[in-house]
Formats: sequence, C-alpha cells, structure tokens
Amino acid sequence: MRYYNLKDKSETVSFGEAIQRGLGSRQGLFMPEKIPEYLDRQIERLLEMNFVERSIEILAPFVEPDIDKDSLTGIVTEAFNFPIEIPCVNEKRDRYVMELFHGPSLAFKDFGARFLARCLDHVLGEQETTILTATSGDTGAAVAHAFFGQEKTPVVVLYPKGKISILQEKLFCTLGYNIQTLAVDGDFDACQAMVKQAFSDDDLRDKVSISTANSINVARLLAQICYYFEILAQRPTVRNVCVPSGNFGNVTAGLMAKAMGLPIERFLAATNANDTVPRFFETKKWDPRPTVETISNAMDVARPNNFPRVSHLAANYNIKVNESLFSVSVTEQQTREMMQHVAKNGYIADPHTSLALFAAQLWDHTAVLGTAHPAKFLDVMSVNGIAVDLPDALAKVQDSELLSIDVPAEYAALREILLED
Repeated sequence: MRYYNLKDKSETVSFGEAIQRGLGSRQGLFMPEKIPEYLDRQIERLLEMNFVERSIEILAPFVEPDIDKDSLTGIVTEAFNFPIEIPCVNEKRDRYVMELFHGPSLAFKDFGARFLARCLDHVLGEQETTILTATSGDTGAAVAHAFFGQEKTPVVVLYPKGKISILQEKLFCTLGYNIQTLAVDGDFDACQAMVKQAFSDDDLRDKVSISTANSINVARLLAQICYYFEILAQRPTVRNVCVPSGNFGNVTAGLMAKAMGLPIERFLAATNANDTVPRFFETKKWDPRPTVETISNAMDVARPNNFPRVSHLAANYNIKVNESLFSVSVTEQQTREMMQHVAKNGYIADPHTSLALFAAQLWDHTAVLGTAHPAKFLDVMSVNGIAVDLPDALAKVQDSELLSIDVPAEYAALREILLED
C-alpha cells in the first residue's frame, strides 16, 4: 500500500515511511491511496472471526509489503492483548457502550498507540527515532506506556499544564526512562502547534529523526478501524455509532470502516463546547474559536487536526454530511445530567462517554464509544456524587512524583530540548 500527502498528492510513500515521518511536506496528513472494499459476504466472514484474527485480515492490505503477514500477526497479537466489552445501557432502545478502556492506560488510544509502537519497532531496524506527541489528556498515557522501555524510540510528550486531571497526568508523567514529559504553559492547540512546527523545521530534522504518535500518524487510525468491526460482531443490531470527538481521529477510523463496507448507517461526532465542526456543518464556515476548558478535557480541541481526513473521506467515499455523518455539541450541564442519570441506572460513565450518551439519545440501535475509564476523572465523578473504585493502574501511581518539565508555549523551548537529546 502507498500513502499520499493530502496537501501534495504527488508525494507518495510506503507504510513504513508514512509512520516514520508522521507528516508529509507542508504538514500534510498521509492517507492510503485506496481503501480496500469488501462485499457483504466478505464482511460476514470477517465478523465471524475473533477480534485479533479479524484485525490481522483488516490491517494486512494497509501495511504490506513493509510488514508481512507473519510479522503482522505477532504485532497485532501483542498490541491487542486486552478485552473489549460492550454492555447494554438501554435495552428498550438497543443502545450500547463499547468499552475501549481496558488497556494499560485505561483509554481507547491504547489500541492505536500500541499498534504504532510495534510497527515502528519492526520498520526502524537499528535506527533511533524520537516520538514527539501532544496530548489533551489520554494520548500521552497511551503513547508513553506503548513505547516505554523501547530504547530506540525515546518519547517527548507535550501537554497543557493544569488542564488535564491529576490522575491522567500521574499515569504518564511518572514513568521516566525513555519518556520525557513537558508541561506547556498553554492549551492543547498550542502544544499541537509546537509539534507540527518541529515537523516543518528542516534544519531540526537534519539533526534529529522525529516521528509522531498523535492521531495524525496514520498507523493510529488504522488500528482503530478494527474495533468498529467488533461492534457489529458482538451487537449485530447496531446501525449507528456516536463518537465523542476532539481531534476527530476516532471518527476518521469509523468512516474508513464504513468505506470498507461495514454496514454502519450513520456516525454522530459529539463535541463539547469546542464546537468548530458542528458549526461548520451548519454554516459551511470553518471558524475555530479559542479553546474552552471543559470536564471532557481530552476533547478540548478547537482545531481538530484530523478533519482534512474526514473531508477527504466524505468527498471520495459517498459519505454525506447530515445524511451519514452528523456532528452536535453537548453542554457541560447536559454531560453532568447524563453522567448522573446512567449512574442511577447502574452504569458508571466518564465525562466523555457521558457526553456521547447524551448525544446518542437522538437514535435507536446505537453504540457509543466508551473512550476512558471513569476513575481517570475522579474529581469530576465525585463532585457529581458518583463513587468510582480506583483500578490498579491508577492506584500504583497516585502517590508517585511528577517528572515533568515546565516549558513556555514557544517552539524555541521544544527545539532546544530536542537538540539536547
């Protein structure tokens, strides 16, 4: 499979090159030249497989010839070695939560980060590459845990200081070794801008090999395609999916699954007050506003970097806005009300999943992506009168010392750190 730069379609690279570079020239995102399409009977055959077997089949066309089938089998088996659970939260309306937070960092991003880490380890050989990543909360932990201990892939994670929960912070800012964390005096968009500037700095890239593990890295998206198939494998009556959305990588993966032939009829991208995309769908004007802090902090993204991929898929794979792709904004009050409502009915949902559950009331036969463990947001849950048991992964780090370095929201500070390494 070849991948091309959405900003310069003449620039094409292999899968290995795409994941090593992260971004193309002019900060362009890589996309596969074609998305494999399956007939109904082929989809049915895929849905009969177990998750790992099916994922190998789905991913093979995207990674060949850089990664052969035997190597891919080992990568996927190791990367996806934790469960997916899909409890029903409303039997009368056939509504489910697909719990994607049972991995080591307690968030859905474990799928993409672990797959990327093992793919990079395979294609790099003896080469060393620094993984540069911005996080609004969950990506940092997933990437840090996925790459922890891999000596040839040191990691630098930027996150907005004081704007993620303390347990989110403890989960990835206490590891040390090959994981360096930078607490940036700014919001997530400032962190992301610093990362993207590094990829446009030709002088830096002549001196330091860098890649990214954000969802702008196409390997992250490919891994996430796989669990959309799992929804229908476990719950065949589902026809719609509601996705809590910040940087729009998860929505992109779902749309790729639809383009492959998965019979999901509609996608609903639910945002918080950072409502750039819902407003764009309504007005056709791209008008990002300053980032707003919310209790669903991992979605506090005013300039979703994956949206060019969404636009590309909509234009090329018959995915029509307000027919098969919708987006709505959910308020803080609505999120809190849903969090309390489902808790009273016996289900504990974190703020991001609660936000999506509120939006999902629009439709029956719907699965909501449960993107993070509620214990990562202990303060928010307790303020809303909801008790959450602390899982082992958080209990182990809650008293650990933070190892982060404070930096200004200036690219020069990041550049200096990268050159020191």
